[in-house]
Amino acid sequence: MNPNQKCSLLVVDDEPHILFTLSALLVQEFEVLTAPSAEAAKALLAGRSVDMVLSDQRMPGMSGVQLLEWVREHSPKTIRLLMTGYAELEDAVDAINRGKVYRYLFKPWRGDELLQTLREASRTFRVERQNEQLVEQLRQLTSDLEQRVHDRTCELEEANRELQQKNLMLEKLALTDPLTGLPNRRSMDRLAEVEIRRRARYPKALALGLIDADHFKEINCRYLLPGGDQVLMDLAKVLGSSVRNLLDSLGRIGGEEFMVVAPETNLEGAIVLGERLRDAVERSIFSYKGESIQVTISVGFAVADESVAADYDQLKHMAAAALGEAKTLGRNRSIVHALGAPTLTKS
Repeated sequence: MNPNQKCSLLVVDDEPHILFTLSALLVQEFEVLTAPSAEAAKALLAGRSVDMVLSDQRMPGMSGVQLLEWVREHSPKTIRLLMTGYAELEDAVDAINRGKVYRYLFKPWRGDELLQTLREASRTFRVERQNEQLVEQLRQLTSDLEQRVHDRTCELEEANRELQQKNLMLEKLALTDPLTGLPNRRSMDRLAEVEIRRRARYPKALALGLIDADHFKEINCRYLLPGGDQVLMDLAKVLGSSVRNLLDSLGRIGGEEFMVVAPETNLEGAIVLGERLRDAVERSIFSYKGESIQVTISVGFAVADESVAADYDQLKHMAAAALGEAKTLGRNRSIVHALGAPTLTKS
């Protein structure tokens, strides 16, 4: 409400001279409206809002208390004042209980006292409206802040989801060989360490194998890098189809070298697995640009039985020694070394 704007005041009385006198007295400080009856006041209030109502008690038809009770129901923010020439206790009680009046005034009134009462009522109205406006502004600010917090939270959650997805993608890329799609050296090191820790708690046999494509430099020299890459991709598929899907882990650890981690695989199982890998590659048809390429592999396995303690470096060193022996003996063969057992060769 504009602080310089006059409060509107509806004066209701069935005596015309009282309406005229009050209008003349109050017009300088208030926007004065008049009504000669309660029904006329109701009709006026139905068309516009009024800040204050000053009503006479005894009027034809509806009394002042009844009118102010109606005003309280239909315009509860309007300040209500009752004026009467009859000092009856019952009217005062009704005015307080039913009309919830701000003041109960008596006729004849004193001009200065009436003005002072209406000024106080006007200030009360302004303070209440200002408080309501402040409450509404605070509610709107709170609502805006909550919305901004909600929007920002959603943005942060979405950004966090995107970041997590990107981190997962980066982690996957960091653990994946880009050429074959198999786990890379870093990933295979992790997988092997996990299996080593698991068998420390639940002792079971474990086999670790290294696989190397025979004479791969000759393939690279003849078919160049694209041809070599194609052979490696096809070799990865053949090896992947020859290991146990649910137990074994196959990865490319560099160049033409692959690794197999085979949990719950004892000496006999490693011999079977190594030969299966070697035989699958030897029987497969590799080609590049329509030209067939003969590919064989050398395989070296290290096996730790469930009763034998072993760490990753031991197994890897023993598997490398077995692989070196397979190459020395002519390639295209699988050799299995077991901790504390003699070497077994399968060609």
